[in-house]
Amino acid sequence: MASESSFDIVSKVDKQEADNALNQAAKEVSQRYDFRGMNASIEWSGEKIMIKAASEDRVKAVLDVFQSKLVKRGISLKSLDDGDPYPSGKEYRLEAALKEGIGQDDAKKVSKIIRDEGPKGVKSQIQGDELRVSSKKRDDLQDVIALLKGKDLDIDLQFTNYR
Repeated sequence: MASESSFDIVSKVDKQEADNALNQAAKEVSQRYDFRGMNASIEWSGEKIMIKAASEDRVKAVLDVFQSKLVKRGISLKSLDDGDPYPSGKEYRLEAALKEGIGQDDAKKVSKIIRDEGPKGVKSQIQGDELRVSSKKRDDLQDVIALLKGKDLDIDLQFTNYR
């Protein structure tokens, strides 16, 4: 009797890589000429990322620097949840956060895609903030991975525990 093969679909961010990207962005902001005198900074504020600068466009520029550092470190921008700049006293601030885990609605959406467009005999079940996909044929699992990579979803997906 053939045993079932499976893999997990997760959405995780490597905290160390994100921290390195933030430190690189902070260093570049402190050294760049166009940020001089703007009191521009980027730092961790608990689990969130706080970006501060003297004007709204400078806050967006710091965010752009941070985004480029994330991409260079292999972190998808889909995992960055950034808000709009807002004034706070004499400066502008922007709060951003890194999204972890697959939300219930997104998990249902991914599960529906697998059910509707994936190969027959592939089962998916939601387990907390991740999805387990299983099938008797390993080729079907490969097809599901290719299908999901081809879709333009709002979340950054990784495929782990392939067995």
